[in-house]
Amino acid sequence: MSENTLPRVRNVIGMDVLRLPLLGRLLRHRHGRLTLQAGMTLVALALVIDGFVGPQSAARNLATVAPWVYLRGFVVIALLLAGNIVCMACPFTLPRTLAKRLSLGGRRFPARLRNKWLAIAGLFALFFFYEYLDLWASPWLSAWLILVYFVASFVLEAIFTESAFCKYICPLGAFNMVYSTLSPSRIAVKSQDICASCVGKECVNGSYAPHAVLRIDEIQIAGAEPQRVEVLHGPRGALGCGTELFAPQIRSNLDCTFCLDCVRACPHNNVSLFTRMPGAELSRAASWPRRWDLSLLAIALGFMGISNAFGMVPPYYALQEWLALALGLSSEFIALLLIFGVMNLLLPAGVAVGAAWLGRSMTGFQARDSLRETAAAFAPTFVPLGFGIWFAHYSFHLLVGPVLILPVIQEFLGGIGDWERFSLSLDINAIGLIQLVALLAGFFWSLRLAQKAALRLYQRKALLGLLPWALVFLLLMLAAWQIFTLPMEMRGTLDLFA
Repeated sequence: MSENTLPRVRNVIGMDVLRLPLLGRLLRHRHGRLTLQAGMTLVALALVIDGFVGPQSAARNLATVAPWVYLRGFVVIALLLAGNIVCMACPFTLPRTLAKRLSLGGRRFPARLRNKWLAIAGLFALFFFYEYLDLWASPWLSAWLILVYFVASFVLEAIFTESAFCKYICPLGAFNMVYSTLSPSRIAVKSQDICASCVGKECVNGSYAPHAVLRIDEIQIAGAEPQRVEVLHGPRGALGCGTELFAPQIRSNLDCTFCLDCVRACPHNNVSLFTRMPGAELSRAASWPRRWDLSLLAIALGFMGISNAFGMVPPYYALQEWLALALGLSSEFIALLLIFGVMNLLLPAGVAVGAAWLGRSMTGFQARDSLRETAAAFAPTFVPLGFGIWFAHYSFHLLVGPVLILPVIQEFLGGIGDWERFSLSLDINAIGLIQLVALLAGFFWSLRLAQKAALRLYQRKALLGLLPWALVFLLLMLAAWQIFTLPMEMRGTLDLFA
């Protein structure tokens, strides 16, 4: 029996995006993701070429302008409107099919490392070296970073059976996955009955096999006769979920790269990409595992958004000078490591433990809930405010010179860049208003989520349990707004506005 003859099950999640006429057909196609990745790979190669042989002026080189100005702005907009389509089109995993064939007899990623600690370390390292090495100003170093990403992704895919790079290591992927929890789309199944009857679990295991293998599934749906479905595995089969998510049990966009391999691998046409209420999972208690690594990742990203912007305003350089005088730190490396270590690691950890302890103490629930469980309950509430901070920052750089990449492309293609024609900029007051709206929206959204978490944990004492977290949100928002009102470096376009 063909999969198309299976009984249709009403989708109660939202609109099935893959049923849209053109977009759905592209995404469902066996080579749909490959098409997107191929395009992004050509872009990445252009960045590498220009980074190595093009002009070493940051404002005139694709390797610095594209990723550090435009890609970051596109990422936050895409995450908010569509979901994790950046990971879907990621060029670094383009050789995955070849790498996976090499790793069929490979090993599992070490159990002790199957968490987000490496991703947190990667995020810290990326933001630290972005500042210390002035990556935004060096096309050559930016090109090398792209190559390192390609090599690291391929090697890890070839060694380990799961996509360890995407799930446990990639700092960009960690950023995208956390903030994709706000997005209006998610992977889900149409019928739990079909998944319960499925033998091969192709959504997670894949349908690829070195040689053709025919298998029979008997699909049992309540109120209907069992139906036999022929399932063919072979060299043209699809890979299963690289991050090992079992489609009917997915509760969150965390760890989902939106690769849609689960959709293509499912022989029963039962997995799809659906719309949903934005951020729906953030208010559900069971959506995120209660682990310290996930809690600190969500909280630290908000602080990293502030420190990343702080490194571009005058008080940052004043702080460096003060450290040099007060502590005798003549090394920029040590001073920056101290500043970023405090802002990006110590403060988030202190907030996670301190606010959780204070909330438990004020409500009298010390014995019932551990610090880990309390921090995990409130960690997802940092996502909207953290996203608002990043959106406010990246939108500033994007809107100050929204089309300045066009003359860079003109020069890359051998022409003369029409800088004057494409030097238009959005009014600075309008940009400031957009930033303020993003911060306020993130603040109130986070506050609302924290209120729900406090009500769930503390009931009639919810206000007392909410207060420590609300104070943290307020201080983060005010700090971000203070930074955004200061003159900020026009990185990547500095020489054009001098």
